[in-house]
Amino acid sequence: MKSSEFIALFEKGKKRFQIVGDEKNGVLIGLDLEGRLFTIIDGEVVNRVNPEAILKQTNRSGYLNPGGDGLWPAPEGTTLGYEYTTGAWRVPAALTGARYIVTESKDNFLRVEAEVDLINNSGFGIPVIFERGVTISGDKNSFNVKVKESIQYIGKETLTKDRCMLAPWTLCQFISGPNSEVVFPLPAASEIWDLYGASDEKRRVTNGLCHSKTDGGFRYQIALGSGVDWLEYRNTDTGLIVKRTAGKLPEGLNYIDIVDAPPTETPSDKGIRFSAYSDPSFFMEIEACGGAPEIYTHGCVMSVEVETVYSSDK
Repeated sequence: MKSSEFIALFEKGKKRFQIVGDEKNGVLIGLDLEGRLFTIIDGEVVNRVNPEAILKQTNRSGYLNPGGDGLWPAPEGTTLGYEYTTGAWRVPAALTGARYIVTESKDNFLRVEAEVDLINNSGFGIPVIFERGVTISGDKNSFNVKVKESIQYIGKETLTKDRCMLAPWTLCQFISGPNSEVVFPLPAASEIWDLYGASDEKRRVTNGLCHSKTDGGFRYQIALGSGVDWLEYRNTDTGLIVKRTAGKLPEGLNYIDIVDAPPTETPSDKGIRFSAYSDPSFFMEIEACGGAPEIYTHGCVMSVEVETVYSSDK
């Protein structure tokens, strides 16, 4: 989709947005669209776009997934996650209704934030501030998007990990199909596991790299441990290559289990640094996760720095 058409959707849907860079090469932030980031290269939006999510509003009848690159709270399921507060899976209204504001803007940099009141699957309220600091560089041949993803706890009570588990989780979406895959190094078998059913039939390992088809055949999600340093989306139809890396966690934070599991289950001790998700509706995500502390005190910040590099082999 051309950036001009994309911007017209926001204007028609009466949703605020801000651009860092420009309409040729830049990142559009949907201030009224969950703070989602959409990367523009050579005048084209390269992330998955759902026009319906821009023109309409998510409500109880169903979730309109916007695409782009979103910041969510992890974990998704289990007793301490955020997607099962009503018993069934749903994206909480605190996320879909979040309204971001610009707190800093200068050449090639933009910082936005939104105040969000989370409720975990155990029914406990957790007031926070979501913040995304976006820095861009490069050109259409190699375009670099660095984002510092942060969640700040602003509650008055001190919380322990048996009551609260919270880490930033960034999900970058693309169109998938027969000629798309995710690639990542595999230093040890213990660094990869499935979060749903087995995905072995989608995977092959060549020269230390794992290639997993994201062809929309069935839903799967691969978890990658702390020993994996990057993952990459490749689409041979378009030539698009997108590589994601993430910085080491700040002291005092540890990777957590982000799994979409029933709210009656407790989180496992296996921490996830990256994950790859493939959906039957022909989109996929390359995801990066931050970490969680042992104790949450007023003002504490959970953050992770994620770098996404867009290039092409065509």
